[in-house]
Amino acid sequence: MTRCIRHAAAFCALLLLALLLNATRVQVLRADAYDDNPANRRDAIARYGQPRGDILVDGRPVTGSRDTGEHLRYERTYGAGPLYAPVTGYSSQEYGTTLLEDTEDGLLSGTDPALQPVPLWNDFTRSRNAGGNVVTTIDPAAQRAAYEGLRSRKGAVAAVEPSTGRILALVSVPSYDPGLLSGNSAAARGAWERLNADPDRPMLNRAVRQTYPPGSTFKVVTAAAALDAGAVTDLDAPTDSPDPYLLPGTTTRLTNGSQGCADASVREAFTWSCNTVFAKLGVATGLADLRATAEGFGFNDDGLRVPFPVARSTFDTTMDRAQLALSSIGQYNTRATPLQMAMVAAAVVNNGQVREPYLVERTTRAGGGTVSAAGSRPTRRAMFPSTALRLRELMRGVVEGGTGTNAAIRGAVVGGKTGTAQHGIGNSGTPYAWFVSWAQDEGDAEAKVAVAVVVEDAAANRREISGGGTAAPIARAVMEAVLNS
Repeated sequence: MTRCIRHAAAFCALLLLALLLNATRVQVLRADAYDDNPANRRDAIARYGQPRGDILVDGRPVTGSRDTGEHLRYERTYGAGPLYAPVTGYSSQEYGTTLLEDTEDGLLSGTDPALQPVPLWNDFTRSRNAGGNVVTTIDPAAQRAAYEGLRSRKGAVAAVEPSTGRILALVSVPSYDPGLLSGNSAAARGAWERLNADPDRPMLNRAVRQTYPPGSTFKVVTAAAALDAGAVTDLDAPTDSPDPYLLPGTTTRLTNGSQGCADASVREAFTWSCNTVFAKLGVATGLADLRATAEGFGFNDDGLRVPFPVARSTFDTTMDRAQLALSSIGQYNTRATPLQMAMVAAAVVNNGQVREPYLVERTTRAGGGTVSAAGSRPTRRAMFPSTALRLRELMRGVVEGGTGTNAAIRGAVVGGKTGTAQHGIGNSGTPYAWFVSWAQDEGDAEAKVAVAVVVEDAAANRREISGGGTAAPIARAVMEAVLNS
């Protein structure tokens, strides 16, 4: 009898050990596989079982949560969804997250370890923190001015504070309402299909994810490189530039959209946007110096994040002299996002220094305690301070008596540069209209805002300087909004 009891006890012990080993296998060794199994809805139920934290603009939430009473209880809501979609992105039960909803997902959903009162606390208690909040740098007046300025036009606006890198506006049109994608219903799936099938691509964030030929706005970079390299020393001296200009090593003649460009000075050429002068100036400056200056502004940078990634703006590093001439006027393979061109304008009024742009001022717990703050941002030198000073003169001349007079603001000092970027086979497409600018109140020590505007469906009349006629008024509205706030 005693022997049978011992055998039974040993067998029970083996069964218990087997259960413990299996529990360990399931909970430790196989945990990731079960977590990732599509049939496991526990994480999704927990994720949507509480309200999501909010994204704030000027202290006010532009997002919210709606109690559906279903298993996936809370759906994301958006106030003025199309206005802020290029900032917030979407949070969808069906399609995941994008933009700030994605990069700050851990904090907003409450899973970020930084929200725990004590390290590993939630692992022991199996609890979940309330979602935190994301405080953005966006100026609501500037954001709305940009959005309403574009109206039904296709394009984008980016505005930054030059001295800090704070992003004040980020607008892309056409836009969409992220709230249409929040749930997992047939309506959400239908909205997803319609948005993805739309040829105008409303879910594309043109301000940071689309690159365009910058056209004549790139002449700011070319002028900076030429001044830094000593290729030009006197802004008012004749440049011995022919009109038309024969591209080096080719039979192709480059012409101008303005009159009086032959032998024009750099100041005159910048004011009236003479292609021939700046193409010749770029060749004289040389590829190495022009590339170094472009990269100082941020071109060819793969790692820019705000905190979501920004598309790489490009300046070709292997070109012949004819291609360099075209690149010097923002054509050939030169491409830039609107945010990159806002950074170019910002460097001009920040003594040649480029501040890394950012969109999140700080993150907080649900109760308001700070989790993280942006702090001071890294800088890099794009040009000498003396060069920046001379470029401010040139950009002021564009607004005060050149192609950018539509950007002038009473009581403010404004500088700008127009651009009309050709594209399409044989330049057959309607040109993109560009305007980059900065503004400061008279008497202020520094500029408050730098702006870049691109309009894809520019004025149909190709003979007009559409950067000044189409994009400059939008930039002026954004700058006025910041100056008056």
